[in-house]
Amino acid sequence: MSKQSDPDRYLLLRNGWYHYQRAVPRKLAPFYDAPLIRVSLGTRALPEAREQRDGLARADDEYWHALKQKMRLEAAGQDMDIEPAARRYELAKARAMAVGFKYRPLHELADPAMIEELVRRSLAIGNQTTADGRVIPALTDAVLGGVDTPKLTVSGAMRLYQDEIAPTDNRRKSRAQLRLWKATKDRSLNYFVEVVGDLAMTDITRDHAQQYFGWWSDQISREKMGAKAKSPKTAARHFGDIRDLYQRYFKYLGEEDRANPFRNLNFKTARGKKKKRPAFSDDWVRNHILKTGAFDGISDDLFLITCILIETGCRPGEVINLRPEDIRLTANVPHLVIPFREDREIKAAESEREIPLVGVALEAARRAPKGFPHYHDKTNSFSAALSATFKRRGLFETPNHVAYSFRHAFENRMKEAGIDYELRCLLMGHDHDRPKYGDGGSMAYRQSEILKIAHPFPDDFFAAFDAKHGRATA
Repeated sequence: MSKQSDPDRYLLLRNGWYHYQRAVPRKLAPFYDAPLIRVSLGTRALPEAREQRDGLARADDEYWHALKQKMRLEAAGQDMDIEPAARRYELAKARAMAVGFKYRPLHELADPAMIEELVRRSLAIGNQTTADGRVIPALTDAVLGGVDTPKLTVSGAMRLYQDEIAPTDNRRKSRAQLRLWKATKDRSLNYFVEVVGDLAMTDITRDHAQQYFGWWSDQISREKMGAKAKSPKTAARHFGDIRDLYQRYFKYLGEEDRANPFRNLNFKTARGKKKKRPAFSDDWVRNHILKTGAFDGISDDLFLITCILIETGCRPGEVINLRPEDIRLTANVPHLVIPFREDREIKAAESEREIPLVGVALEAARRAPKGFPHYHDKTNSFSAALSATFKRRGLFETPNHVAYSFRHAFENRMKEAGIDYELRCLLMGHDHDRPKYGDGGSMAYRQSEILKIAHPFPDDFFAAFDAKHGRATA
């Protein structure tokens, strides 16, 4: 049986009395005088011993986390002087749990609704005196909430959030996705510190939240003053990051009921039509993009990825992250698989799908059976390269067109061809409000529907590519 599944882990029975005993992690040995922690639980009852053990174990876990965080920062040349406060706080919680109470700060116990709880705690203190009848001050502080929460700053809380609280949320992010997530959180932190300051988390008030909200409101309205404005979406993202940090941090500390000073302060985008990039017209694709020589001299990957985007409606990030097993060229109906992955988040559950390969996309996939490893996990690099190439060669229909315009064009073509709504949603990776029956139809059915909208392309469209690679043109 593993330690984690052992209901009596860290419990030691000596002469009929239970003790809490736990080994100090090797890395933290310099902070302790002995390799073992041993605390008498003062009980012979196993259920009570287990409850007190749980409180002590949590206290040690949280204190050890603070020590490890301090060691990491010191190794990086930074200081984190929270050890004394953290130790007092964790020991206070442990003492409180050891006499049957969960630690609560004084301001909570002062609530009139907590009067019965306060009486019980006061009586418990009277039962835990020294041999000569004196009250134990440390125990009084612990049971009556006289120890303050450690004064961890906003920047310290953000590091804790990124390193310890959020990793389970991010377990399926790729390296690039994780870098982007971290960069966004760091930017949100920098905005707050610049405007309000690197306050202790426990010192943040509603006034500070309103100050920060007001600053973002000014940023949104700056265009009225002749300056470039921030969008409400940007404000909502960065303000929301700080609101979420506050909630997650205190939840991590076990203070789920603490009022969030950032609550009910929100930024909403103006109502109306959502801004959407334009779709490529059929005429433009056929006369300018699917034109022999249009891609001469550009990289193979940019050429082939563009061809696949045209006839699949995929997001650019879905195509550049295809792996060899996702490109099913030998199937009865050649197709792409956009899979769920453990090491890369997809946009939504509906994004997991299978898309038949037809027309120019099929020919491109045959020339890239292993995918596009050069651009794996580099969506921004691909978008920048494609944008620069298209602009230089005049391949964008208007200045507002982007790589995503191929996806919008694919969706428009399906609508105009009268393809079933449910199938359109499936191929695009969209959710829909119809009851879901079956699997969206066979691959052959999907293929026959997409062939209705496939663009024609010149017989020699791939001739230059094939000649470059010594490949006989089909």
